[in-house]
Amino acid sequence: MLPLKDDIPTRTVPFVTIGIIAANMLVFLYQASLQLGDDPAASRAAEAFIFEFGLIPCRLTGTCEVPAGAPSPLATIFTSMFMHGGFFHIFGNMLYLWIFGNNVEDTLGHGRFVGFYLGSGIAAALGQTLMGPAATIPMIGASGAVSGVLGAYLLLFPYASVLTLIVFGFFIRIVRIPALIVLGFWIVVQFLNGLITFGASVAGGRPEGGVAWFAHIGGFLAGIALLYALRPRRPARYS
Repeated sequence: MLPLKDDIPTRTVPFVTIGIIAANMLVFLYQASLQLGDDPAASRAAEAFIFEFGLIPCRLTGTCEVPAGAPSPLATIFTSMFMHGGFFHIFGNMLYLWIFGNNVEDTLGHGRFVGFYLGSGIAAALGQTLMGPAATIPMIGASGAVSGVLGAYLLLFPYASVLTLIVFGFFIRIVRIPALIVLGFWIVVQFLNGLITFGASVAGGRPEGGVAWFAHIGGFLAGIALLYALRPRRPARYS
């Protein structure tokens, strides 16, 4: 299922959401520029950029050495949120952020949404690190922070109608589905894959690379908690 649009109007222009998308796109274009040309040095430069500014769990937990001149592991919690591994990675994240982020920003307000987004991203990074504290593979992407947006949206607008692309073999349809089903299906997939990955990690005796499922789960749960903490309270009515 690929969401395309929801039916919840916004009262304000989502400046923060637009700014986050723009920042992610600029970083992605810079990453892509590092790989231009056939020179092997270009590929090494792109990889070095990811290892320098991506979040490497073992550096954060102190179970491996931080190279001289490398940014603080704490700083990479934030820098990693704006980096992506490829076109489809950033496209999916920014699509979800655009569809669901504007309504969450509209509810929280611009300033609170900044804290909400970054807080979700921090929780996502810590969640993934907790499940693989000795991992040496960089974690990059806005997925964790965007997952927080999805968690908040699910609580705020569970019955919103989401225009969704369904592809199942030769069956292709665009239908309207309640957000409860679209996002509920999404988080179930994250939990199932997280359990499978964790099981494989335990059986293999080492952290697994690939998709950071626990970052998605951690971000989603943090988004729900942060919504309750940051959502403006309605003023009391006086008769």
